[in-house]
Order: sequence, then structure tokens, then C-alpha cells
Amino acid sequence: MDLEATSAYLDYSYATSQNPDTEETHYHVHYTSVFLPIFYIAVFLIGVLGNLVVMSALHFKQGSRRLIDTFIMNLAASDFIFLITLPLWVDKEASLGLWRTGSFLCKSSSYMISVNMHCSVFLLTCMSVDRYLAILCPTASRKFRRRDCAYGVCASIWFISCLLGLPTLLSRELTLINDKPYCAEKRATSVKLTWALVSLILTFFAPLVSIVTCYCCITRKLCAHYQQTGKHKKKLRKSIKIIFIVVAAFVFSWLPFNTFKLLAIISGLQREFYFSSSFLQLGMEVSGPLAFANSCVNPFIYYIFDSYIHRAVVHCLCPGLKNYDFGSSTETSDSHLTKALSNVIHAQDFARKRKRSVSL
Repeated sequence: MDLEATSAYLDYSYATSQNPDTEETHYHVHYTSVFLPIFYIAVFLIGVLGNLVVMSALHFKQGSRRLIDTFIMNLAASDFIFLITLPLWVDKEASLGLWRTGSFLCKSSSYMISVNMHCSVFLLTCMSVDRYLAILCPTASRKFRRRDCAYGVCASIWFISCLLGLPTLLSRELTLINDKPYCAEKRATSVKLTWALVSLILTFFAPLVSIVTCYCCITRKLCAHYQQTGKHKKKLRKSIKIIFIVVAAFVFSWLPFNTFKLLAIISGLQREFYFSSSFLQLGMEVSGPLAFANSCVNPFIYYIFDSYIHRAVVHCLCPGLKNYDFGSSTETSDSHLTKALSNVIHAQDFARKRKRSVSL
């Protein structure tokens, strides 16, 4: 495995076999040319519809919108932009890795995928921080949790993501191998591998740690709150279940692919290849579709587990039911937890101040 082979693993998209003369098993050919196109078509149809519905429902929702809806709409937009490139990758997989749609689409689609990857991770990180502040620091975070701040954060995320996608735009090119076109990266250098390693740590693993830390703190606070009151065991289980599903979906979709990507970069930098090219290739081909599928999963997570979005979607699809009562409570899980934990925090602060005043 040399640096040129390693370069195939530095992008969000992964490369199938670029040499048609290499031996491929019967199962491998069926996986890349039959299963993946069908899988990507399903992701495309479900994801485009799901994200369009979520964006439309939140955009046309009457009344005030929640702060977190700004992040959800941007996440849906990012996923939608990525999903419209999937037909190109369906054609690529169906033709055994050949890129038949020209150099411009090779570069632009790879760039859009890279931007989506960074944008999704940063938006999910901001959403986790927002929930952390809303639930654990409701009073102190009011000056930060404003709509204009959310717009500014989202604009900054898009700008940074577009900048971080530029290396992919510059390195991706249409390459002819045995007179057949392939969309691949240029030969990797040590500088490029070093930058890829630093970028991967800062744009995925650091946000991953932040997301997990925020939700662990929220879960710990929930457990402490309900243990003190000795009530609402059902709400505790539901709250922790929602948190677990959100985190698990993110980790399950993104961690495998980026782990194989990290192994490929480290192997290329050390020039001591502990992992064979075939092992990394297999890892990319299995974990890559999981990362792609994340773009169609998010709308369903929020539709199923967020009553606010559930009602907004139903009202959007069935406007005639706008007067129908979808539940007596208009509070979402976040707003309910924010109020409940805010009361606990205020009570604890009051008790501490009173104790200090008595001691003085």
C-alpha cells in the first residue's frame, strides 16, 4: 500500500476498485453494482422527501419557532443538498466505479459531500450544546440563546464548511485508467496527509467528544433530578431513550467511516502499513453507505421523538386538520425538561444562598 493508494481514503466518498483487471469476488461485485445502487436510491427518495417535509413544516409553521428549529432547518438543508448528488453515485456504483458524468460533476459532487459532512457534524454539535445550555443553564444562557445568535452561528458553520471542503474540490479530478474514467483524488503527499489528520481530529473527533459529553451531562442531571424527586420514572426513561437514540444514530453513522479514514491516514504517514489496502477498502465500502444514510435518518428521528415537529409535519401535510388536537400539552420534551430542571436549579441555588446567609 503506497501513498497513492492511501489517497483514495482521504475523502468523505470512498473509491471502489479503480482497476477493472483486478480480481473481485462474486459477492463483492454484487455488493457494489447491485446492493449499493438500490440502497442509494432508497436513501435518495426517503431522504429528499423527509428533509423537504421537515423544512416546509418548520418554514410554514404558524407562531413562534423554537431556537433549535434554526439548527434543524439548516441540518435538513445540508442533508438535502447532499442527497441531490446521490444519483451520480448510483450511476458510479452501477458501472463498477466508472465516472460517466464528466469532470465538473466529479469535483462539484465531491465538494458538496465534503461540505455536508462538516456542516452536519458542526450543526449536531451546536444542537447538543444548545440543549445542554437550555436544560442545565437556562438562566445564564439566555443572553447567548437568541435567534440572531443562532443565525450567526449557522452562517459561520456554512462558511467554515465551505472553506474546509476546498481541499476536496482541488484534489478531486477525473482520472483515466486503461482509457476508462474514474473520479479519484490526486496523489497524496505527507503534507496533505498531515493536514487530513489534523482536519479529521478537529472536524469529527473533537465534535464527537463534545456531543457525547453534553448528552452525558444532560443524562446525569436528569438522573439526579428524578432520583431527588422520586417521581416521573416513565419520563426519565423516555428522556434518556431520546438522548441515547440521537447520540447512537450519530455515532453509528459517522464513527466507523472516520475510524477507517483515520487508520488509512496514520498508515500513510508512518509508512509502516499495519493495515492492508484491501482491509481499508472493505472498511470504506461497508461504512461509507452508513454515513450516506445519515442524511435520511435525521428527519425521522425528530418526527418520531419531537412532538413539536410531529405536529408541524402533520399540519403541513394535512392543513385541514389544523384544529385537530394532537395532544393536550404543547410542550416538547426539551421545554418540559428545561422548566423542570430550571426549577430544581433555582431551588438549589436558593438553598445554597440561604445556607450561606445562615452561616454568616
